[in-house]
Amino acid sequence: MELRVNTAATDQEAQAIAKALASHFGEEVELYPKRGDELLATAAPDESAIPADASEAAAEALEAATGDGGTENAASSGDGLGPTDREERLREEIDDILEGGPEKYRDRLSEQGKLFVRDRLDLWFGENGLQFEDGKFANFDSWHPSGREGEAESGDRLPADGLITGAAEFEGRDVHFMANDFTVKAGSMAEKGVEKFLRMQQRALKTGRPVLYLMDSSGGRIDQQTGFFANREGIGKYYYNHSMLSGRVPQICVLYGPCIAGAAYTPVFADFTVMVRDMSAMAIASPRMVEMVTGEDIDLDELGGPDVHARHSGSADLIAEDEEHARELVAKLIGYLPDNADEKPPQTEGRAPERSPAGIDSVVPQAPNRGYDMFDVIERVVDADSVLELRPEYGSEIITAFARIDGRPVGIVANQPKQRAGAIFPDAAEKAAQFIWTCDAYDVPLLYLCDTPGFMAGSGVEKEGILEQGKRMIYATSSATVPKQSVVVRKAYGAGIYAMSGPAYDPESVLGLPSGEIAIMGPEAAINAVYANKLAAIDDPEERAEKERELREEYREDIDVHRMASEVVIDEIVPPSELRDELEARFAFYETVEKDLPDKKHGTIL
Repeated sequence: MELRVNTAATDQEAQAIAKALASHFGEEVELYPKRGDELLATAAPDESAIPADASEAAAEALEAATGDGGTENAASSGDGLGPTDREERLREEIDDILEGGPEKYRDRLSEQGKLFVRDRLDLWFGENGLQFEDGKFANFDSWHPSGREGEAESGDRLPADGLITGAAEFEGRDVHFMANDFTVKAGSMAEKGVEKFLRMQQRALKTGRPVLYLMDSSGGRIDQQTGFFANREGIGKYYYNHSMLSGRVPQICVLYGPCIAGAAYTPVFADFTVMVRDMSAMAIASPRMVEMVTGEDIDLDELGGPDVHARHSGSADLIAEDEEHARELVAKLIGYLPDNADEKPPQTEGRAPERSPAGIDSVVPQAPNRGYDMFDVIERVVDADSVLELRPEYGSEIITAFARIDGRPVGIVANQPKQRAGAIFPDAAEKAAQFIWTCDAYDVPLLYLCDTPGFMAGSGVEKEGILEQGKRMIYATSSATVPKQSVVVRKAYGAGIYAMSGPAYDPESVLGLPSGEIAIMGPEAAINAVYANKLAAIDDPEERAEKERELREEYREDIDVHRMASEVVIDEIVPPSELRDELEARFAFYETVEKDLPDKKHGTIL
């Protein structure tokens, strides 16, 4: 009988195992390593008993060899059968595939500051987190010596066709994943890899589980485009599937290198995109192609590096400092999201705020034009260490962030008075609209913290589409069916109160702090608009200034939050130190609220 054991067994353990099995099965036993033909030990059933000092070691080694501690598995239920040379050859082929592309390209990864793709998967999922892989043998016949076409030329290794797909456990959650192997033709995509990508997406639609895209791709293989570019089931189907998955399951993309042309669409179609500094970039065309088309001489980082997409395009939600940081960010991000649109976001144990709520009123200035940091309010309302801000450098006069209140995930949309007085510019409106829309898709309740003079005016913002982007923000707020709480922290002027889910926008509550004001415009602008001629007729400067002060105070009495509460425009004025408790109670009470939209195919505002 031939049996195979773990090669970690010592000579003494191997001999003890052979003796034990020969005695058990009543026939001669030969032990070989799991991989290889070297004879480790042999024993016949009439040999002496196992030495006492080897019995414990033999039992431990036997358990390691069989995988379950029993002889039945090792001996294939006693029939003496075990792995054949055919299986060994298969294992050797798999080991070769796992090595990735040509060695010279693997050696360059450390110079680029990034991990080999399979080491990256170990970082993300741990030793046992990768549950299975699909398509290891994709395109095998074209490059491997065992394949139909024989061994390819040096440098043309195509293991897994350069794309790894499968399922894994990440932070206790089952997820689908894909990952480019940059050692295989710079992570480029071709027919078999595209097929794997599409199958992974389609399976995610069936399972309702999140998708992680670990991107490091130079785009499609131009010299192999036949069969995958324009086909019904080709690379173009990626974005159709992205669209079908959008709002159904969370899609999170991390960029580890240059993602050009078609590869750049996956990150922008994903719900959330993380770029790694000094490593990743994305652009519709490479710098060389840009120079050919436009004559512009530009490097890749200037064209589409992290700073470009964090500050200017808004395509990057988060910027990681390195590979480990990217994983940390996604681990935190996914904690706010459900597996799919049919489930509730995961709740955790509640924690007290990082700063005392008692300080809120001191943080908010009474003067409507004085700046302050809205995070000084947020940190006194939400659970400690629970804030994850998205796109902080893009449209920075609005804050979009996930956080928790008593362990319950919420999406925060807050004006930032320290940035351009909290006025809403086109990029901020776009950012807010997309965030609101995403929170609504995944059933994350919304908290609006309003302190804005309204949408910005002027020829510059008109050219940038302030009306179009403002429309989208108001549309997103109007269409959101998740529970919404709106807090008038200080000024709520103009259409800003509409965009920030004011009374007309079906919030579950509109709360005011004693510093709050709601008006068409601020006192200074209103007095100038209504009484400009009357004030100009007063010749005495001191008399004119006094009259202006009187008019301003009269105007402020009409827009004061107390008047709004008296007229039942808002639901309640809340002592600032009790705001956290008030929000905690209201989010809990309205957790199961259901809202219906009018029966229609979909709206026309994007």
